[in-house]
Amino acid sequence: MTVTPHTDEPRPGDGLVRAGGIVFVLGAVATLATMAPLFLHTEPLPSYAWAMCMLMGVGFAISAAGVLRSAAAQRRAARAATAPSQTAPSER
Repeated sequence: MTVTPHTDEPRPGDGLVRAGGIVFVLGAVATLATMAPLFLHTEPLPSYAWAMCMLMGVGFAISAAGVLRSAAAQRRAARAATAPSQTAPSER
């Protein structure tokens, strides 16, 4: 039997996945901004702009952590649902 949470309730890891997606998009925009001068034959952007490109990897790592947290929570919920109920030992 699988445990299916309600869709309107936030699950563990949802916030990390959302934040990771935002950071990834910021890194993608920074990558496009730093690569554009190379193709347009204009002055390249400074080093800190190139460092902003690393946000793509950081965002991916944050999202992956959120997915792993969500999977662990689902695994714990499934294990709790299938575990035999612990009752007090009967007297002899």
